[in-house]
Amino acid sequence: MKKYFLFLFLSCSFTMISQENRDFWDNVQFGGGVSMSFGSQTTIGISPSAIYNFDNGFALGTGLTYIYSKYQEQKTNVYGASIISLYQIPNIGIQLSGEFEQSFANISENSISSTKSFPALYLGAAYNTGRFAVGIRYDVLYDSRSVYASAFSPIVRFYF
Repeated sequence: MKKYFLFLFLSCSFTMISQENRDFWDNVQFGGGVSMSFGSQTTIGISPSAIYNFDNGFALGTGLTYIYSKYQEQKTNVYGASIISLYQIPNIGIQLSGEFEQSFANISENSISSTKSFPALYLGAAYNTGRFAVGIRYDVLYDSRSVYASAFSPIVRFYF
């Protein structure tokens, strides 16, 4: 009798999981952003991410970040991971975002290396048209330990 109930429970569980997986992957989007800057300082960055879209305009996901920067003799490699939340305001094309990112920077200058760890909590707003969003965000945890020049940064985001 116990084996019968165990078999019935497992069968229902696998059926529910397989149905959820089909719906789950239909609501997942992949994408991210890229950044490049050349001149007296060179900066190249890539930020892939994946989000899950809920029915109510809310999306939640995760992302990775890598940024390479070179200014004179100083080279910086930044690695990070983040949790992303997005909310699409209905009918007006504005997307609100919140993102917590934990980053680690390896800084080398004249054969001397150091490592920094710093968190960031970005709050932002962007104009969203389909799969593309552009706007601005602000790091509420920004302080002098950050490797970034400002608490403000642009949002350029795309998903497919």
